[in-house]
Amino acid sequence: MLEASNNNELPAIPGKRYFTIGEVSDLCGVKSHVLRYWEQEFNQLKPVKRRGNRRYYQRHDVILIRQIRNLLYEQGYTITGARQKLTGEDAAEDNNQSQQIMRQMRNELEDLLQLLKS
Repeated sequence: MLEASNNNELPAIPGKRYFTIGEVSDLCGVKSHVLRYWEQEFNQLKPVKRRGNRRYYQRHDVILIRQIRNLLYEQGYTITGARQKLTGEDAAEDNNQSQQIMRQMRNELEDLLQLLKS
């Protein structure tokens, strides 16, 4: 997932339905030719194509591109490693971490509730 520290350096995603490749390039800090290459490498990335094969990305595409960018540029994954991470081959590890975080949050909330009751 995209970490909070990476959100600070990238602009906020506007509340639009579709984005051109140039807009996505600016929003994600990645050049247009890199986006077209990533479309070939990551099956999940499928922008809508309209007139003249023009690409229109949706919000979930922009978020996915930011995740890919984070994996490749910030965390040092290879294309293959990032693809495996996104397709869920590491999902068991991520699921285990998520469950641990949820248990910890629940315990903290229960402690807070007890504190408020007293």
